Amino acid sequence: MIELKVPAVGESVSEVQIGEWLKREGDRVERDETIVKIETDKVTVDLPAPSAGTLSRIVAKQGQMALVGDVIGIVDEAAGAAERPSSPPAPPSARVASPPSSEPPNADGPKSARDSIPPQGFARVMPSARRALKERGIRQEDIEGSGPGGRVLKEDVLRAEAPVAEAPASERSRSVPDAGANEEVVAMSPFRRRIAERLVGAQQTAALLTTFNEIDMSAVSALRKEHQDAFVARYGTKLGFMSFFVKAVIDGLKLIPAVNAEIRGTNVVYKNHYDIGVAVGGGKGLAVPIIKSADRLSFSEIELKIQDFGKRAKENRLSLDELAGGTFTISNGGVYGSLLSTPIVNPPQSGILGLHAIQDRPVALNGAVVIRPMMYVALTYDHRIVDGREAVTFLKRIKECLEQPARMLVEV
Repeated sequence: MIELKVPAVGESVSEVQIGEWLKREGDRVERDETIVKIETDKVTVDLPAPSAGTLSRIVAKQGQMALVGDVIGIVDEAAGAAERPSSPPAPPSARVASPPSSEPPNADGPKSARDSIPPQGFARVMPSARRALKERGIRQEDIEGSGPGGRVLKEDVLRAEAPVAEAPASERSRSVPDAGANEEVVAMSPFRRRIAERLVGAQQTAALLTTFNEIDMSAVSALRKEHQDAFVARYGTKLGFMSFFVKAVIDGLKLIPAVNAEIRGTNVVYKNHYDIGVAVGGGKGLAVPIIKSADRLSFSEIELKIQDFGKRAKENRLSLDELAGGTFTISNGGVYGSLLSTPIVNPPQSGILGLHAIQDRPVALNGAVVIRPMMYVALTYDHRIVDGREAVTFLKRIKECLEQPARMLVEV
């Protein structure tokens, strides 16, 4: 029998959520065939069978939480070998007699791999539960663990001491008694929980402030229209607005380094590299893959990366490395029709730029009212490290770069 364990899926990931089991107990599996999906707060990982055989036991069901290294299933190699064509019998000299079994014969036939595993064989007692067991003089064998992989929790000990009319935790995760007839309760995914934790943490630890400006997108729109066909023919992708903003952001970060820095303890760390996070909508929610060393990339390379990120985000195929790091983030709510918003920084970064919908609006130009494609932009920044003057200057620089794109080429 081979234990199917939760693999290490990143330095900062210690807990995962069991996703969909693609095989049921008793199903035949082949080596390297995906058996179950593991969901982290960043990506979904396919867990393959370590060997051919039969999935004899599912220890952790879909929706349950498990730690890295926990046993979540059992693959029985022997059952798989029995189904394969038998090899020619070995010569008598090569045969090794099995020692007589001390187990009494099973009237119902030979035991399956699942039957041979003790109910608590994969349980681990959490420290708080161990203390509760000792204080109350309760044996571990008398406790049924409700945690991932049969882990014994403190709540299990308390429940055993004073039983209440309550469903097991595994059942409560699927059905909540307090839910109304027209309500559906679904466990929050690790991805969504991690987003929630980071956003709340950012507001609790950072002094966030947002400043706004508006950009006349006429020049960029005209430039895109003029070169779009040639760009598509040469690079196989459209010239979008995002590459212009990435370039403008890098220009602004070079001018105001504090926006590209972060606070570590009582120190300020200034970054001499520009790894720009670009928020994209994915199958599991908002993801922020990182364009590494974006200052070294061309417009076409940036557009191709963003296109690739967007496609793989919808398929939940972004890697942990692509989601790690980042010195500044751009969030484009305009693609969903947002007119104005106050984005929240992605810790430990100190700034995030929010883009919004482009709308034709009347503006005053040289004493006359004209119609221009305008976009509101918002910079949320950590006021502990970025002063208001610096934030306004940074956002003004982005406005200048977008309204006069040639400035980015000659760096003025």
